[in-house]
Amino acid sequence: MSEYTGSLRIDGDSAAPMGVEIDLTEDRIKVNAGDVEVGDWSRSEVRVNALPDGFHIRVEGEVLVIDVTDDARFALDLGLRTAHPQLRRRMSALLRDDA
Repeated sequence: MSEYTGSLRIDGDSAAPMGVEIDLTEDRIKVNAGDVEVGDWSRSEVRVNALPDGFHIRVEGEVLVIDVTDDARFALDLGLRTAHPQLRRRMSALLRDDA
């Protein structure tokens, strides 16, 4: 799976999160809110940290916080090697199940 549904907010902004679709194909991160493209970045352009409140994506001087329903698979698809302990356990379980 390389397409995910979730919510996006800007770190530090009090506005309500918006629903988004995230596509991780072809070494890119594409984020759309309905028919509107929020962003399309090469994975090498962004820095992603998995924190308890979501995935913090640093890009273009902003920090976007994305919360997805299948966070462990999302983290694995991103190629993350570090995460908070609860997410690491879910990632490990997926890797064991896939083996």
